Amino acid sequence: MSSKTRGRTLAILIVGMILGAGAGIVFYKRGMPFVGVTGQWGVGIYVGTGPDKPFTPGNIKNPVLTIKDVTDMDADFVADPFMVKEGDTWYLFVEVLNNADGKGDLSVATSKDGIHFKYQKKVLDEKFHLSYPHVMKWKGQWWMVPESYEDKSIRLYRATKFPFEWKLHKKLVTGAPFVDSSLIEHDGKWWMWSSITGNNVLVLYYADALDGTWHKHPQNPLRLGDPEYARPGGPIVKYNGRLIRYAQDCFPRYGMAIRAFEVTKLTTTEYAEKLLNDGKPLIGATGSGWNALGMHQLDPHQIAPGKWIAAVDGIYNARRYGLAY
Repeated sequence: MSSKTRGRTLAILIVGMILGAGAGIVFYKRGMPFVGVTGQWGVGIYVGTGPDKPFTPGNIKNPVLTIKDVTDMDADFVADPFMVKEGDTWYLFVEVLNNADGKGDLSVATSKDGIHFKYQKKVLDEKFHLSYPHVMKWKGQWWMVPESYEDKSIRLYRATKFPFEWKLHKKLVTGAPFVDSSLIEHDGKWWMWSSITGNNVLVLYYADALDGTWHKHPQNPLRLGDPEYARPGGPIVKYNGRLIRYAQDCFPRYGMAIRAFEVTKLTTTEYAEKLLNDGKPLIGATGSGWNALGMHQLDPHQIAPGKWIAAVDGIYNARRYGLAY
């Protein structure tokens, strides 16, 4: 999640501050004055029957990871979850918005059952904002492609000591403020969907290898002026020979819900996709609780036939205490 997007979200949520938090009334919590309301993201685990069908919380107590769990920085929110399994351990990579500099850092939490997570520590920090820690395994090694829009690049990192130590391997694409890049290996090539700050553009790149030379797809932009369906909202999922792409609904405001598309044609010259689930969201704002205002990330994993779990995130209006400047 880019810091510019976060700023737009907070501006929109000012209505919630006025209507739902008693604006102008100053009160105290542990000696600190109330200074307002802001949107706060947290991470949860949902369950489902397939990656192209709706996910629900089931009997899981959500959220499973919030700023209260972060032990190594003063966190503003936790979002953009990506989950992988190595051996008998689940690793949950997230963006943590660091209040020290107002930029996103990348952290990891661990779990044995994929439901109860323990925050570990920060694993990647740059001078610019980081988010959307897309982690994948290739050629026996772990790789990460995070969002780094402030660097105007899409960067590939390699784990030198998984999951805690990462080193920049190369820049895959440069020249624009790319956000939320989602990659997959398919039919002998690597494919990468990405958006650009503004939430309404979708572009596609391809390469012969993950760390190879990336080429623009000739149909770019795949979507233009489309805040409902353009921006990626999770990994590309292979399921029963199909490719599923997740898209954030950013209209009328950022991060409201996730919808699914099936990629029906994917070559170096042609691209097509179709909307699934009759256009209904797979996850979205619930109107109450930790995800009352929106959900904008879905990372599903099959754990048994017809049984899936997914890392998700959600936003609600949280009261803030501190010093107003």
